[in-house]
Amino acid sequence: MTTRSQRVFGEVIATFLVAVLAIVHLPAVVGAQPYAVYLDVAADNQDGELAGGFSTTMTTDREQLGAALDVVRAAGVAPERYGTLARQYWLSVGAENAGIDLAEWDPARGLDANLDTVDKVYVNYLRLYNSHDGFWWTGMAGLAGMSFAAGFWDLDEVGGLLSVPGVHEVGTGVGGAMSGVPWELAAELPRDVRLLATAGPTLTRPDVDWYLHRLLIMQRNIFMDMVPMHEAYLAGGLPAVRELAAGGAYDDYALEAWRMLDEGSPDGRSEALLRMASREQNQIIADQWDVTAAGRGDFGRVLTYITTVGGAPDIPGASTLGEFRPLSVRADVNGQPTVLHTPLPAFNWADREPRWEYIEQDLVPAFRSLVRDRPEEAPRHLDVGFRPRAEQNRILVRLPVFAGQMASGWAVSPG
Repeated sequence: MTTRSQRVFGEVIATFLVAVLAIVHLPAVVGAQPYAVYLDVAADNQDGELAGGFSTTMTTDREQLGAALDVVRAAGVAPERYGTLARQYWLSVGAENAGIDLAEWDPARGLDANLDTVDKVYVNYLRLYNSHDGFWWTGMAGLAGMSFAAGFWDLDEVGGLLSVPGVHEVGTGVGGAMSGVPWELAAELPRDVRLLATAGPTLTRPDVDWYLHRLLIMQRNIFMDMVPMHEAYLAGGLPAVRELAAGGAYDDYALEAWRMLDEGSPDGRSEALLRMASREQNQIIADQWDVTAAGRGDFGRVLTYITTVGGAPDIPGASTLGEFRPLSVRADVNGQPTVLHTPLPAFNWADREPRWEYIEQDLVPAFRSLVRDRPEEAPRHLDVGFRPRAEQNRILVRLPVFAGQMASGWAVSPG
């Protein structure tokens, strides 16, 4: 029998064995449907918008997926035929290790139903960081998540209490500050700032709920993409990651990041950190940020800009978004060159290019410096309780100072 014939024969046998395996694992309930066939399964939940795994028709039971994976591997089936099975298996491993129920993790259920899972996602990133000395991306994701989770809590409470200091007051404060600025300078302010002042005070609870839903989807999408390859590497090293890549889950750019991480050098791990951050922001959720910023009329821009204004990643040495690129505008006022300095960021986090510039030029270098150059300091930041640390990052906790900065940090001077 030729090699090609042997391979075809092996795939036929594998298909038969997988079908037998599905029958063996049929639920005992009369009339229950059998589990989905494990080969050539399309991923209908690629972006994490729904409950379940990559395929909503495939089980998320770790043991069943693992057993099916053993069968197809033993039979020599090409990885591209069981790519969704492999990703689903490693996702189920990651979810189980994080204490997350994939069937219950549904962004459409809203923040209240998912708030415990929001925390578990970031706690799990920190767990992964502490499980391998090269998992720098998960450490950065965990620390950044302390601010991100705090933003979830803030938006939820602000959304429910729009009569107290919060989104309305930030918008009103910015509008009040703008009212004292010469019109020539005010006209030069970006559209996002003008929308914050005009549309911000009119936000409603449904607007905030819509935005929270978008954030929950993106958080889930990142977890689904990044966690399976970390779990695969922990269990099987580079060969396990290569198997996922061969199945179509990851491209050569991501695979090279894992090779560099596996190499073990500080330079290799630094590059792996940057590449994983780039995959997360420029490949996995870039389109979702675009849709979010363009959604719900003007409120997509208002809400994404509000979280940009409040952005303060809890990473030692990292700048706030306003510090990284403060907003200043220039214009002739009464014939004289004049400049307006503001406490606001000059970009919106939802926009691809400036978001990546901040991550590449500020966030990644700050975290890399911590773990590579000051490893003795890193545990003080990365071996901490998540919830207490995240609570300190809440805008509502910092609101008196924050609101004052937004209203008073404006200055007009000769330019």
